[in-house]
Amino acid sequence: MPQPTQQELDVAIKMAIQMREKKLDPFNIAKCLLSHNYRIKYLEMVLTAADRYLNMGMSEQERKRLLHAIRKAKDLESYTAQDEQKSFGLE
Repeated sequence: MPQPTQQELDVAIKMAIQMREKKLDPFNIAKCLLSHNYRIKYLEMVLTAADRYLNMGMSEQERKRLLHAIRKAKDLESYTAQDEQKSFGLE
């Protein structure tokens, strides 16, 4: 399945917000879209940092950026899941 265009995503997000505000989301589709859209931004940061870390000779500075991106993504996961954070194993 092709990735939605930015315009398609913008419209879908706008409609999802309206669905949630009007409590017209019986199957939680809008909730899932909004949550995944919010979370994916942080996971994309992890992917970018990991790519840079691996392609720039695994420098200490890039390692710190990768760990920071992972920490931010994990903080978000804990916040959205309302759960305690688990260790990733690289710290």
